[in-house]
Parts: sequence; structure tokens; C-alpha cells
Amino acid sequence: MPKRLSPSPLCRIAQLPDLMLDGCVCDERNTLIFASLWGRDTAIQEFVARLTLRSDEKGIDHFHVITEEDTELSVFVGNVDTLEKRTTRTFTHTLFGSMVHLWIFDKRCVKPDKSNATALAILAKNVSLRDRRLWKLVQQTCPLPLLDHWGDTVMELLRSEGMLSSLPFALGPIEGYRLAISVPSLAAALGDLIRQGALDVIPREPPNREPLRLRHVA
Repeated sequence: MPKRLSPSPLCRIAQLPDLMLDGCVCDERNTLIFASLWGRDTAIQEFVARLTLRSDEKGIDHFHVITEEDTELSVFVGNVDTLEKRTTRTFTHTLFGSMVHLWIFDKRCVKPDKSNATALAILAKNVSLRDRRLWKLVQQTCPLPLLDHWGDTVMELLRSEGMLSSLPFALGPIEGYRLAISVPSLAAALGDLIRQGALDVIPREPPNREPLRLRHVA
């Protein structure tokens, strides 16, 4: 999880005029994976409460984000039991008065589902060492033993087989990734790579190079 979102334009929410959104990630079905919202404490508490209610009780199962270009994007809440929420301290002395920052996100963003070998990642755009962070997530999620120096090869394999992919819907300075490992398929592929010599138990030493020497000119 990013510690703090970088400044970005605020988007309006059609059904929630007292809230603004500065970051959102969804999956292929526009189901909510992560959202960063701002509002007064009462508006935030009302939003969180309405997520748990049925539609006939004025509950919220979807909302529409209105971008700077006045494009309306639908976001579906999905199963609220899979979501987790966190709020920051109250920001006072803003143009809008006292404001609260709410993050609501799929639990797999912070804790991989090891039993199903799935996980989600939310990263800042253009973050340094992106692949290293994703590789650590792969090692934490996969039940198979993955050696550190296998990183580049295994990551390429996961991407080519669609087990690691970027999420298609992202607003703001963030991006999302889904990890969904087919353990039998990965185990078979790793076995083939080991037999082919593409993966070694011990890291290969880089070739020794003779130190450059200056030629003595008489």
C-alpha cells in the first residue's frame, strides 16, 4: 500500500456529492479493488455504513465517478466482506473545512490469499523497483519454494501465462496488479526450466574478467 497518494485532480461521485475521489482501481468487471476518498467525517461514516445496507435501505452497491473530462465511470462495490477500510487523521484548516481521508480496498491488497495463491498489489505509478516488489509478492503468495535468483525468469513466465497482469481500470497516481497462480502449471513449468538448465539451485557466478592494465609505453 502506498503511504500517501501524490497530489492529483479530485473526481466527483454522482451519488455522493459530499465525497471526492483521488484514486481508484477496478478489475475487468469494474469491481472495486481500491479507492481513496476525501470528505467530512459525517459523510465518510455515512458512506461506510451505506456499503453494508441493501439497495432498498439506501445502501450502495455501485457509484459513478465523474472525471475532469466529465466522463462518467461506473464502479461496482462487490462483496463488502472482502473489503477493508482505513482512515487517516483528520486534516484541519483546508478550503473545505475539516477533512478525513478514507482508503477502502480488497483485503488481498495487504494479505495474499495463500490457499488460492492469489494476491493484489496497488503501487504508485512509475515507482522504482516495481518488479522487485512484485517478485516479493510472488514469493509470499506461492506455496512453491522460489529462490531469489529465479526472479527474472519466473516473473517473465508468470506474465506470459497470464498469472501476473495489470488491472485495466486505474484513476489517479496509482496502478494495480493481480497475481493468480496456477500452482500445478507453475510447478510443471519450473520443472522443465530446471531440467533445461535455465534455473539453477546455486546462482551462476558472473564471468571473471581480467583487470584492465595500462600498457607501458617506453
